[in-house]
Amino acid sequence: MHSTSSRFGKILPSICLALFINLANANEATPLAEDPVVEQRLIDISQEMRCLVCQNESLAGSRSDLAQDLRREIRDLIKQGKTDAEIRAFMVERYGDFVLYRPPVKPTTWLLWIGPFALMFAGILALLMYLRRRNAQVITRALSDDENKRIDALLRDNK
Repeated sequence: MHSTSSRFGKILPSICLALFINLANANEATPLAEDPVVEQRLIDISQEMRCLVCQNESLAGSRSDLAQDLRREIRDLIKQGKTDAEIRAFMVERYGDFVLYRPPVKPTTWLLWIGPFALMFAGILALLMYLRRRNAQVITRALSDDENKRIDALLRDNK
């Protein structure tokens, strides 16, 4: 046991030295863009766009290769001096309204805007029709005097 602790005593300073050297050489994370203003605009624009691969994630949050390419392309457009509206128009022209998380209301996107409400309305209507049919099938009959007396006795016994 003594030999194990002496080996550990010799290795421990080497491990500490290696960790210290790594910490001394560690740099701060470099931003993706040289200009923080460009990076902030990139984030703002890409949060409003849908990743075409993931579809339920924003372009800003997606790690797919396509999302990285699209962010790089948006960054290049920002550096070229394009406005946010021009960049959005470019992306819509290239990928369609589906790339936007909030597509504009127009005839080609009516289904996107009205579809969920129409499905919900149809579901509620189907449920109401089912319940109405089920209630019509339930046979109601009056209880006899003996049955009423047994129910009253059961209720008194449970108090």
